[in-house]
Amino acid sequence: MTNKIAALLSALLVCSLSVSASELSDSVKRDYDENLADLWIHLHKNPELSLAEYRTAARLAQELRDLGYDVTEGVGGTGVVAILANGDGPTVMMRADMDGLPVFEKTGLPNASKVQQQDPVTGVTGPVMHACGHDMHMTSVVGSARQMVNRKDNWSGTLMFVLQPAEERGRGAKAMRADGIWERFGRPDYVLGLHVRVEDPAGVINVNPAPYAGVDSVDILVHGVGGHGAIPHETKDPIVIGSQIVLALQTLVSRELAPRTPGVVTVGAFNAGAKHNIISDSAHLKLTVRNTSPETREKLLNGIRRIAENIGRAAGLAEDKLPEVTVSNESVPPLINDPELIARLKSAWINEIGAHAVISDQRADMTGEDFPYFMIDPAIPGVYWDIGGTRQEWFDRAAAGGEPVASHHSPLFRIAVEPSVLAGVESTVVALLELMGDP
Repeated sequence: MTNKIAALLSALLVCSLSVSASELSDSVKRDYDENLADLWIHLHKNPELSLAEYRTAARLAQELRDLGYDVTEGVGGTGVVAILANGDGPTVMMRADMDGLPVFEKTGLPNASKVQQQDPVTGVTGPVMHACGHDMHMTSVVGSARQMVNRKDNWSGTLMFVLQPAEERGRGAKAMRADGIWERFGRPDYVLGLHVRVEDPAGVINVNPAPYAGVDSVDILVHGVGGHGAIPHETKDPIVIGSQIVLALQTLVSRELAPRTPGVVTVGAFNAGAKHNIISDSAHLKLTVRNTSPETREKLLNGIRRIAENIGRAAGLAEDKLPEVTVSNESVPPLINDPELIARLKSAWINEIGAHAVISDQRADMTGEDFPYFMIDPAIPGVYWDIGGTRQEWFDRAAAGGEPVASHHSPLFRIAVEPSVLAGVESTVVALLELMGDP
């Protein structure tokens, strides 16, 4: 009899979970058809650059305010914080980034961006595109916020939705921390976030321990002695010195890091000179440097400085004219997910959404994120997961030699919007209910 009762209870539990998951899926689909599809179109057609997300922030603030959230705008610049207090329990933060990129959209889709905007950092006016999926992230947050309001009887605690500016410049999270987000609104017990990923099939939840690398932007200013191109012996050619620096930097990863230690040193820009027959008096190198640990970061940055300065010495530059190496304030640390929280959320996603929808593939790239600033100083358990954004037929077409799947930051970037948003909302709601729901 005991075994029969246990079997019956187990069957009822599975049935309950299945019904719950089905109800959530149906509810999210209705909301997508009625609200979220149009919201995504609006956001995609009206992107704004980092530190200038004024209309985007206003629209999202109104969406959340209409749902009954206590909304504060202007946090860390254009950031938005929306709070829903619902009794005793943990405080859980869910974040989405808002900024677009200075990219001219070439997808040819009917909802393509035609926006032009002046960059508040560079002063340059040019095209803007959501070429990294932040429009999907924002749409998912609004959908999740609505689902949590409709499920207030199933959870307790304080829900904090954060709409963050300037992720693409690595400044937004730091700016919101500097503006006292924890002091003003309460420090969360958990922090969550997600990102759409075109390398994964649409709708798949991909969670792994270390999805994003640490990133530093580094500038090297090479001083020289300019002169006539026909009289090079009377100059100190900064282009030659800079070229030697570029080549020597390639040995940092290949010869100074252990073979299985990830690291990237890429020279993204080399600017010098203005005319065929003039040797310039300076050159400017712009680098992106990637790491997965503080030790690797220190070794790479120290190596860049050592190489640049000593090549300057070898070229005969005076000590006060050696190449200047500057690390910008757009640096971000590596994103390391909390292992216990990963296990807890992954189990909830498998139980509620299905094992078929959850993977833990390691990322093959070294892209970065500023989300870690919400996880450190003080340390707060957090998980940042990916949502697949590419339809299988797009992968199949690319494999057959057809149109390739465009990467993030490409003018051809696109996602399968509906399955991505649906999975974004469902995975977020399941995670929030797991952390805040009635046990």
